[in-house]
Amino acid sequence: MSDEDDEIVLQLADPPNCARCEGPGLLSARFSHSWKNACGEEIPGVREAMLCPACDHGEPGADGLLAFFEVHETMGAFELEAFNNLAAAWLAVVRARQADEHRLDDECERFRNGDL
Repeated sequence: MSDEDDEIVLQLADPPNCARCEGPGLLSARFSHSWKNACGEEIPGVREAMLCPACDHGEPGADGLLAFFEVHETMGAFELEAFNNLAAAWLAVVRARQADEHRLDDECERFRNGDL
């Protein structure tokens, strides 16, 4: 199944707070994601991404969508096409992100040591 065939769920109304800074999120997206385990097997799953005005400022794909939300407090039929294009650009960047293995290892070690 290609990324274009996947269902993506966007949450505009009352999205959760940003997991990175605990600040208010503007938009959350939930989409399918898979990775390969140590044996090379494909493991299906789901990922969530949050558009955060503090954390995502200056990030590729996010700035256009952040500007859209600054200009449009509400969204009508005329704004849907622009929103769709900007959200698609943001999602393309977000979906391509890979985990930072070094940061993940560091966080796991800090968790094991009781530092988190």
